[in-house]
Amino acid sequence: MSADRRSDGRAARRGPHRHRRRSGFRGRRPLLALLISAFLLVGVCAATGIAWDPFNGASPQAGSAPAIGIPSPTGPGSAAPGASDPATPQPADSPPPTKGAAAKGNPKGAVDTGAARPSGALPFDLPQPAALRSGAAGGKLVFAHYFTPYPLSLDNASADGDYYTRNYLNPGGESGKHEKYGGLLRDRPLPTPPKAGDWEYANLQQEVRTARAAGIDGFTLDMLSLSGKNWDRSNLLMAAARSVDPAFKIMLMPDMTSLNTDDPGVLADAIATLGGAPAAHRLPDGRLVVSPFKAEAKSAAWWTQVMEILKTRHGVRTAFVPLFLDFGAHNGAFAPISYGFSEWGSRSYVGQESSTRDVRRAHDLGKIWMQPVSVQDARPNQGIYDEAGNTATLRSTWTHAIEDGADWVQLTTWNDYSEGSQFAPSLHNGHAYLDLTSYYLTKFKTGSWPKIVRDTLYLTARTQFASADPTGGQSLLMAPRKGSAAPRDTVEVLSFLAEPAVVRTAVGSAKDTHEAPAGIHSQLLPLKPGTASAEVVRDGRGGADVELPYPVDRTVEVQDLQYYAATSGREQ
Repeated sequence: MSADRRSDGRAARRGPHRHRRRSGFRGRRPLLALLISAFLLVGVCAATGIAWDPFNGASPQAGSAPAIGIPSPTGPGSAAPGASDPATPQPADSPPPTKGAAAKGNPKGAVDTGAARPSGALPFDLPQPAALRSGAAGGKLVFAHYFTPYPLSLDNASADGDYYTRNYLNPGGESGKHEKYGGLLRDRPLPTPPKAGDWEYANLQQEVRTARAAGIDGFTLDMLSLSGKNWDRSNLLMAAARSVDPAFKIMLMPDMTSLNTDDPGVLADAIATLGGAPAAHRLPDGRLVVSPFKAEAKSAAWWTQVMEILKTRHGVRTAFVPLFLDFGAHNGAFAPISYGFSEWGSRSYVGQESSTRDVRRAHDLGKIWMQPVSVQDARPNQGIYDEAGNTATLRSTWTHAIEDGADWVQLTTWNDYSEGSQFAPSLHNGHAYLDLTSYYLTKFKTGSWPKIVRDTLYLTARTQFASADPTGGQSLLMAPRKGSAAPRDTVEVLSFLAEPAVVRTAVGSAKDTHEAPAGIHSQLLPLKPGTASAEVVRDGRGGADVELPYPVDRTVEVQDLQYYAATSGREQ
């Protein structure tokens, strides 16, 4: 795969956030009352930062977050304001949401209370963490790429007026600097109720619980800066992970598109600071795993200096797992110093065959391979997107990780909403992509496909046609990235059935049925204006059903080419 087909747009993080996003939630009913009600249900546990265990029901009081460590010397690695280190929100200076903006709202008031996964959410019974972390399954690790600029909340405000709504979903937000591409983001974290006390720490604990409940082993932490808000949040995440689950690990990933230092000692000091936390991912032999993003930005000799300083100055032995934008061009030079390899990968369902070659090459060199698994990618501020083909990219990348023999997996990403690549529960996707990942993750770790014991439907579609011409004044429009599949306008009904059944569908005014076999089946339908829904019918009786509550429009104000998703396994 050539370098220009890779997802190398992270260089944009050096400058201001330039991602597209919807303006204020059009047509959305006020969420304040719903958020308050949900918050009351969460109760003192969430408000005081209690690390509640969704697997055993225990609620041990979490210790207070440790003081934030600052590496010394800090050097020039501090990120500039913007994508690498967004300024602390200033609510009083933020303009109000633009009336009639293109952001889809929250029509049913969905909130994330941090509660455990509801019974029956998945089509199968997910093994307990101990089973996924022991034996052969314990050697097959799954991490999710954590991007510090987009935590659950930026200001602990209600979702109908918080910083995401006012400034990131609003094309006129942050004094209009995102108007050219229709706003910074198109989706946001699933709204969480405001919390008392140390709300940032409590929210990070909640994200760790959510990832662990899906079977994920840990986060890869994108180290964007060596000081400032993103650095502080990195330290806080290390403490939050430890407080929730000592077995949940954080792999350090210095971002070489954002860290502006040529001094290997400066980076080594920062790595040693974060690596000193108990949550830092280490091999069984004690080596600290370091996996720099775009490792080829520095030479193998430079990285050798980093590792030598870690050893001599800090007593830290390193297992180096460089992540490349172009694995083929650089693996030979890095092989002598590396424990394993990874690549950022592509975000379209075509061209994934190259991963088979990459895994084989890594193994032939005696290295482990960390396979990228993705949902989609759409970047308004860069004017590019990948055609994900509904869930085709997710299913293809997971299948390759399983069949090609990858050792580790990195979900790219957990929460980078600026690239539209999030697996984390979001306003427009709910838990659908994360729930699907739990199915494939189980096969990856255990070697056996889990038995489908309950009918579950996953419905995905865009809310506009790929050729839609926005009317809201957006001047920079997205086009398919080179190498992407061709754009398509489809609704996908992905069924997981315990037994064969008829699936009844409605897409706008078009109603239809199709026969679906037991197991997994993907049915594509033409995209039409209006909403989409599907229902399992067996022996004349209706069963599992799902509706995608966001209608498709022919006339749109802002271009939005992300796929929206819903699942019958959870209340919408």
